[in-house]
Amino acid sequence: MKRRELKLIVNYVCDELFAECIAASMYIGNPDPNNVESLLVSIVDLRTDYISRISHPEPGMPAKQYFQDLKNSFNEHVSEIIDNISNMN
Repeated sequence: MKRRELKLIVNYVCDELFAECIAASMYIGNPDPNNVESLLVSIVDLRTDYISRISHPEPGMPAKQYFQDLKNSFNEHVSEIIDNISNMN
């Protein structure tokens, strides 16, 4: 997979998470505004961090292993954010 494709996927997933967080905050009774804001900030930070890591791989590590670890780490962070959105009250 090319770097450009990875960046597009990261952007798409983060956009969807952001929209889902806003939608959930609007449709869930009365969520704590600080929780919603911190989730939104974490999504933006996630996007920024991973786009930067895709653009500037770690030197000395094989590219295939680096990007595989990067994808696994991204998926774990996305799962955590999804859990936080679903538990938002």
